Amino acid sequence: MLFSVLSLIGIIALIVYLCIHFYTSFFGVAPFVPTPMRSVHKVLKHAKIRKGDILYDLGAGDGRFLNIAEKEYGAHAIGYEMDPGVYLYAKLKQWILGWKGTMIRSKFQKHKITNADIIVCYMMPHTLKKLEKFFEKQIASGTRVISYAFKIGDLKAKKIIPSDPKNRISKISIYEI
Repeated sequence: MLFSVLSLIGIIALIVYLCIHFYTSFFGVAPFVPTPMRSVHKVLKHAKIRKGDILYDLGAGDGRFLNIAEKEYGAHAIGYEMDPGVYLYAKLKQWILGWKGTMIRSKFQKHKITNADIIVCYMMPHTLKKLEKFFEKQIASGTRVISYAFKIGDLKAKKIIPSDPKNRISKISIYEI
């Protein structure tokens, strides 16, 4: 009986995984790769968040940046996630764990984020290259943009925090638009 239940759970998990993989491949959405919590804390520490700052996480995944930014720094954190499976996972974590932040299932390009004080993103280099023009046109002067792991196109970083392989933390690039 236990084997049957575990088999059923395994089959359901496989179906969910394949559906998400199909969706991400077909619609060009990057796969969900959670930022390690050590890295989340390091990124937000270097973001120099002040209480009441507005922080956007583009491709927010499970909302971990939002939760920590609101809970530990007093920021107003909003995240955009396109992948419906990942979005539902984030909402479930918010509900079960009491995580903070506002999750929106949408492309962030459809929304005005000109009021941002800080923008956090962990995206693939080709996606970040496309966002370079978006940041230059849509983001207010003085906004801090922080990219975890990859640089943003040809933008010149104000500060680069080198990777820390010992603690499994990738490079952090900080830009000021």
